[in-house]
Amino acid sequence: MSVTDPIDAGRLGLLLNDLRLPAIKVMWADFAARADTEGWPAARFLAALAEHEIAERARRRFERHLEEARLPPGKTLATFDFDAVPMISKAQVMALAAGDSWIEKGANLVLFGPPGGGKSHLGAALGLALVEHGWRVLFTRTTDLVQKLQIARRELALEAAIAKLDKYHLLILDDLAYVSKDQAETSVLFELIGARYERRSMLITANQPFGEWGKVFPDPAMTLAAVDRIVHHATIFEMNVESYRRRSALDRHRGPGRPPTRATINSLD
Repeated sequence: MSVTDPIDAGRLGLLLNDLRLPAIKVMWADFAARADTEGWPAARFLAALAEHEIAERARRRFERHLEEARLPPGKTLATFDFDAVPMISKAQVMALAAGDSWIEKGANLVLFGPPGGGKSHLGAALGLALVEHGWRVLFTRTTDLVQKLQIARRELALEAAIAKLDKYHLLILDDLAYVSKDQAETSVLFELIGARYERRSMLITANQPFGEWGKVFPDPAMTLAAVDRIVHHATIFEMNVESYRRRSALDRHRGPGRPPTRATINSLD
């Protein structure tokens, strides 16, 4: 079973290159030696090599997807303080983290709440969990993405830029409310929302509820249309809790204890 002739071994390496099986190329000799020692049948030897290649491909794919997601470090579901938002169902969050069926349907998730309330942490943590489940995710500050889309529009490439974002099953738009009330900025954001409607999912974090989005979109009709597209298939978490950062500072000052917090949830089909 083993390939002991250096000419045969060299030829096998070239063949594995042509077949694009880099993991097998690296490990086949070790597997062959073990197979010889333990008397594996040929089928077991081949299965072991194939399983190793598949596992390595999955690992490399995860690393690529994690790098392209641009998630802030350290934001995981394990480090998210669910006790601070007691009205949010951890079970519901875990179902969303598994991808469930909402990503396939192009549904959205909206997280409302004041600054420091954990919206970005929860959004990034969900993004990481989805990457671990094989989905492609992009985390971006809304203002940064809007600026890139504005540049694309000036270069007459807005449609192509938005289409390029289609490769991401989930687009996490952090801090939407910080987009300035400017026709050029909000129009490209509106086109992005429209392009992904019922096709690709978005997770949006915002400090202000929908009723205040007139401060983002200068035209009332555009505001209503944007909100309508977002909420048509959406789960909404209202995280009206005290700022994590402010609470941590107070806790350090006064010792143990936590003030009561509140959060509400809405789900729209």
